[in-house]
Amino acid sequence: MSESGVHSAAIHERAHTAIGDAHLQEAYRSSTLRLYSHRLEAIGQVPGFEPLRQRARELKREVMNHLDYYLAQFADNVERQGGKVHWARTGTEACDIVKQIVKAAGAREVVKGKSMVGEEIELNHALEADGIEAIESDLGEMIVQLSGERPAHIVAPAMHKTRHDVSDLFSEKLHSERTEDPEQLTAIARKALRAKFAKAGVGMSGANFAVAETGSVVTIENEGNIRFSTTAPHVHIALVGIEKIIPRFDDLGVFLRLLGRSATGQKLTSYTSILTGPRRPGEDGPDEMHVVLIDNGRTGALADEKMREALYCIRCGACLNTCPVYRKIGGHAYGWVYSGPIGALVTPQFVGLNQARELPFASSLCGACREVCPVKINIPDLLLHLRGQAQARVPAEPHLGEVLSEGKGMRLWAWAMKHPWVYSLGGAATRFGTRLLPTADESGGRKWVSRLPFFPFSNWTLGRDFPVPDPVPFRKRWEKQFR
Repeated sequence: MSESGVHSAAIHERAHTAIGDAHLQEAYRSSTLRLYSHRLEAIGQVPGFEPLRQRARELKREVMNHLDYYLAQFADNVERQGGKVHWARTGTEACDIVKQIVKAAGAREVVKGKSMVGEEIELNHALEADGIEAIESDLGEMIVQLSGERPAHIVAPAMHKTRHDVSDLFSEKLHSERTEDPEQLTAIARKALRAKFAKAGVGMSGANFAVAETGSVVTIENEGNIRFSTTAPHVHIALVGIEKIIPRFDDLGVFLRLLGRSATGQKLTSYTSILTGPRRPGEDGPDEMHVVLIDNGRTGALADEKMREALYCIRCGACLNTCPVYRKIGGHAYGWVYSGPIGALVTPQFVGLNQARELPFASSLCGACREVCPVKINIPDLLLHLRGQAQARVPAEPHLGEVLSEGKGMRLWAWAMKHPWVYSLGGAATRFGTRLLPTADESGGRKWVSRLPFFPFSNWTLGRDFPVPDPVPFRKRWEKQFR
């Protein structure tokens, strides 16, 4: 399994390594661009998408402001339906609870559906330390488990792996024949997992949503492995972060319309399972259902009225796909299970700023993440808030050269802004100069320059692309339209 612990302070070194890896760069570029484009197509087919986002935001705000009430309601309804509720203040407590349930069931193998909170609490390490085999059944999670890595993306854990990488991995770990055909690779994984499902006495899942009104755990997937993990074994354990609560069953429709479109560009994922208690007479499913409600730093975030908004997140991954920083440095550079803009928010809250001080600064504050967030989390504003806290609690020692160069740059910018003719001349020179450079197209027709000549401009494009300016400057467009 992956190395344990949080290593967010090493983001600069990891980012530098990722930027220099052409293979990794192409894997992230193609995957994030595909998901981003699919999202645009999907939301364009939904009338009233913006009011839907606003409604989801209001529902999450309602829950966070009254979380104690909704948690108690959810727990009561789980037990009313025959389930058992366990409360875990920390990740260690959650792991201990799971181990006790597994041992009581007499199981030595556990099949797991995809669960980010399971990764967060290092559950696989804890189980393996007690001689319990934890088997990831999600294809992406299975890949990163076999390779001994952490997930690289909230939705697509193996985004950093190409078909060639997966073929080599399966050949080495599963002793299969080499193939780069996706269907054959999936068949190899299915064959390896079938025997595990047959033997496992306990199945585990996370939860996309937990409905307070009914005590239901809702899971969303495309492979069917979560449904198998939660119904085939005799015991089902659901790991639920306390922020996953939604008030009513009717509210689920709002979030289902947002999550699939924001995450993968689908109207609805292939499998949406609503699990309400263990099986009843005449039904399939587990004999026991255990729900482990996990805090692990969430009430600390809840106590900060400014940062409470970060708990609205429904883990769609849209902010990762649009973030220019994530696209370049990838998920592993962030040093923990949550990466991208949302990871830069929640990691410092869950593990403390001392361990994750650098993450709030790993953002261009361009606002693209806020624009795509299905619950309209103001991520740039919250990152600025965390930066202020980080500087107050754990001040950085800036390099003298950086301070001087930044100061000179800002003074030059201020001077240009005070002299419109200088600003206009600079814009004209930029438009002319970029016409002479090779460019690359992105979806929507936007052009980018991958390498700028001459220092210090060349430093800018060492780790990012430069957008080609519009051929018609803003001033001329304004004059044409309004004068």
